[in-house]
Amino acid sequence: MRLRVALYCLLGGVVLLGPALEVGHLLWWYLAGVILAASFVPVALFGPRTVRGQFGIIFPILFIVTVLTTWSEALVFVKLPLIQEHPMRNLFSETAFYLVVAIVLAVLSRALKLTEDSLSTVPRHSLAKTAAILVICAAAYMVYYLVFGAIAYQWFTKVYYPDAAALAGRLGPWFWGIQFARGLLMTLAVVPLVYRLRMGRLETAICTGMLVWVAGGLAPLIVPNALMGTAQRFIHIVEIFTQNFALGLTAGLLLRPKSDATEDSRHLSTAA
Repeated sequence: MRLRVALYCLLGGVVLLGPALEVGHLLWWYLAGVILAASFVPVALFGPRTVRGQFGIIFPILFIVTVLTTWSEALVFVKLPLIQEHPMRNLFSETAFYLVVAIVLAVLSRALKLTEDSLSTVPRHSLAKTAAILVICAAAYMVYYLVFGAIAYQWFTKVYYPDAAALAGRLGPWFWGIQFARGLLMTLAVVPLVYRLRMGRLETAICTGMLVWVAGGLAPLIVPNALMGTAQRFIHIVEIFTQNFALGLTAGLLLRPKSDATEDSRHLSTAA
């Protein structure tokens, strides 16, 4: 099993070599791909057995967390031609790329036979309660963004974005509406993960937090780019950890009911 998991990570990383053929930094892109694939290992092991089921968990996270929220944040704060001139083209090309990544990871999970058999079921909240939790998590993300974002800005990133405060001020209430929407979308993206992952409640919450961080911060920013220097990328990786991991952990704990059927099944099997 360990060899197959290693192959999943190593082969999954290959798909991210596509951009390296155009912009260079081949080893960095491959490392980012391996890290991204590794973050989905719990999905490969304890998620759905089918390719469609795996894809249904992986693609929403990549599309919303890696592509959409990152694209929208850059559109607001990065006033450079590379970002501003062709925003929709950038969005569509990134979406197409990560669609391929999701397909490859889903197929690899099935091809390597990583998903373990289990009779355990994953408990879920009602639709109404789930909707309420989505709103709570979105509000929580606004708090995480305000607290940790303000700390990062005042102490580390203000020199890189001197006009950020003015830009946010001009948006007025819309700025916080955007952050609420980002938190809501990211929480919505992990609902299939939380409701399909056959792990304990705490383990699921930690995996969710790590996935939201890796997909939305670590993997995309580990690669050198024309917009950010090494120090700037490192600061953002840490900043996004404080925001995204906190959101994923919160979402995992709230979305997964405390009476965990996965854990209950383990206790029953032990007793038997």
